[in-house]
Amino acid sequence: MRWMVYGAYGFTGTLVAELAVRRGLSPVLAGRDAAKLRPLADRLGLEHRVFGLPDAARALADVDVVAHCAGPFSATSGPMVDACLRSGTHYLDITGEIDVFEAVARRHEDAERAGVVLLPGAGFDVVPTDCLAAMLHRALPTATHLDLAFVVQGGASAGTARTAVEGSGGGGRVRVGGEIRGVRLGHRRRTAHFRDRPREVGAIPWGDVSTAYRSTGIPNVTTFTTIPGALGRLQPLTAPLLRAAPVRRLADALARRVGGPDDATRARTRCEVFGEAWDGEGNRVRAALTGPNAYDLTADSVVKAAQRLADTTPGAHTPSSAFGADYVRALDGVVVSEPTAVR
Repeated sequence: MRWMVYGAYGFTGTLVAELAVRRGLSPVLAGRDAAKLRPLADRLGLEHRVFGLPDAARALADVDVVAHCAGPFSATSGPMVDACLRSGTHYLDITGEIDVFEAVARRHEDAERAGVVLLPGAGFDVVPTDCLAAMLHRALPTATHLDLAFVVQGGASAGTARTAVEGSGGGGRVRVGGEIRGVRLGHRRRTAHFRDRPREVGAIPWGDVSTAYRSTGIPNVTTFTTIPGALGRLQPLTAPLLRAAPVRRLADALARRVGGPDDATRARTRCEVFGEAWDGEGNRVRAALTGPNAYDLTADSVVKAAQRLADTTPGAHTPSSAFGADYVRALDGVVVSEPTAVR
């Protein structure tokens, strides 16, 4: 199989490329900037290709799978998906953006006709949450409501920070009755029973608002993360500031300067995920998992997913619809607490 990492010189793309080499794999490295791409390819001893998205279909003609790591995915996913459908190349990315998931899902029939697999969210966004959602649905097929929460340690990369800035001004979003609706940011708070300890979390817009419904059919989905007390209460008030263009430009400029967690930081930090599902009859189940640093989990998942896409049924997928609910168990350092009934 011939596969490619596009956006290879970004923070996450570099982690993916380095991990692939450590595992004896030889992806083609690609991106727009030759000055950034060539040194990485030389260091890792890998082939590289310099091209922009308008030329992607031609550059992908002999590539079986592309791991698309060049955000912001709100701008780059659509053109890369188009290129993959023209070239017959399987697609995966590391987005966490609700609108990107929805846009890719709308290409399902196009992907089936082209014999192509489209898998957005093949990293921390949204592999562990999506797989946990599918486990909970398997344990309670009658579930009508789903809460998913996560907490990550170790800081963010520039790409992650810029995506957060882009999405923060839009308020919250939830799935209600099968439809995505806008709500006040932080409109709900609850206790999430993570594997290490319970934490208070607040509602945020997260990719599972799109993907968990497609994976499970559960029509009501809310996603959460830790929002410390005062900050959580102020969050709905500060979000509108990011709708102002000057504030967004300043926040984006600051985000570009974020470097991402170094090796030592990633080695000592981890992620936690919690999920709870319930139905109208009072049945309720919970599950949780712990994993390594979110960036290390992402790199591991991208490398593993790239090797599996050719054996996946063509169409637009979520991680669990592509590989099954237990896919997350195949990732290094992940420990899952089985779904249990809540009395």
